[in-house]
Amino acid sequence: MSLRAVYRYVAHTIRHTPEGGVVYEAYCTASSCGAYSGPQETQEDAQDWALRHTGRTSHSLFRRVVTDHARVTRDE
Repeated sequence: MSLRAVYRYVAHTIRHTPEGGVVYEAYCTASSCGAYSGPQETQEDAQDWALRHTGRTSHSLFRRVVTDHARVTRDE
């Protein structure tokens, strides 16, 4: 028995979708610290957390994460 497959490639586009929102986070990278800002609605809130954390601990290196939502649509 012989099987045949036909593949149809359809172009799609992926774009940021505002209704999903954007989340900002800052993570302290000092060894064994593990502190992070948690999800914040604005970039300023995550940065303010990092500044306060530095003031309390003298830790000065952070990883910043920005998460957005995207929608995939089929190209016409």
